[in-house]
Amino acid sequence: QVQLVESGGGLVQPGGSLRLSCSASGRVFSLFAMGWYRQAPGKEREWIAHIRPSGHPEYADSMKGRFTISRDNAKTTVYLQMNNLKSEDTAVYYCNAQRGDSQYWGQGTQVAVSS
Repeated sequence: QVQLVESGGGLVQPGGSLRLSCSASGRVFSLFAMGWYRQAPGKEREWIAHIRPSGHPEYADSMKGRFTISRDNAKTTVYLQMNNLKSEDTAVYYCNAQRGDSQYWGQGTQVAVSS
C-alpha cells in the first residue's frame, strides 16, 4: 500500500503561482512513477504530468510551459509547480503513484483561481 497526501492548494489570483506537494508513505517511493491529475467541476479527470523513477518528466501537451513536476526521493515527495494560473485551472488536483498494475491516489487538494 501507498498512502498519498496532497497539500498546497488554495485560492490564488489569475497570473499567480502555487506549488502543490504530495507526500508518500508505505512502499518504496523511488520505485513508483508519480503523477498529477486534476478534475474540474462537471469534467472528467485530466492527466497533467508524471515523473518516472529515473526523474524523467512527461507532460500533457496542454500543460507544457506553465506546469513543472519534480520529485525528491529522499523526502518521498512529488511536487507540481504551477505558474501563470488561469481561471480554467480551477479544479481538485490529485496525486497518483503507479508501478506495474498497482495504482494509488491521494484525496485531492482544491485549487481555485479567481480574482
